[in-house]
Amino acid sequence: MSVQYNSPVILTFFLLSLGVLFLGQYTGGWTTTHLFSVYRSSLKDPLFYIRLFGHVLGHGSWDHFLNNMLLLLVVGPPMEEKYGSLPLLKGILLTALISGILQCALFPRTALLGASGIVFMLIMLASLSGFSGGIPVTMLLVAALYLGQQVYDIIFVRDNVANFMHIVGGVCGTVFGYVNAGPRRKRKH
Repeated sequence: MSVQYNSPVILTFFLLSLGVLFLGQYTGGWTTTHLFSVYRSSLKDPLFYIRLFGHVLGHGSWDHFLNNMLLLLVVGPPMEEKYGSLPLLKGILLTALISGILQCALFPRTALLGASGIVFMLIMLASLSGFSGGIPVTMLLVAALYLGQQVYDIIFVRDNVANFMHIVGGVCGTVFGYVNAGPRRKRKH
């Protein structure tokens, strides 16, 4: 029996996030703030473009990291197997970009970091399992429960959680699932 690197995109995402967390602790949070959190800044700043994508790797604490990574490691590998490594990587990058741009446009005074948007993209993607043309009841139930919880939290809970970006991640996962749900062809890893 040998150890397999069975889900290269998800495992690499996990390892990069872990490295970013350690780096943030080593630098007293400097790298987390300046490289792995997205916030409105000058378009002339080259680090802005790194932050647009890198914010999904940053986490504010071990609890934040563990909560995201546990779900990522459970939901991610089956989605990578189903859709392929390259399409999933593109979905992750597009979700990071969209959430980063929306954060800068809609919430200019706050920073965003963490893999929650990616996790919710994967959750909605997983809820589309078995999609064959109709709207899966599982997707409707997950969307209703998930959106309901996020809207409730936006209205009634005051914390540092970016609930709107969770919704953005969920929408990205739903769109990704529908776009990639056509006739199954052999996908390149």
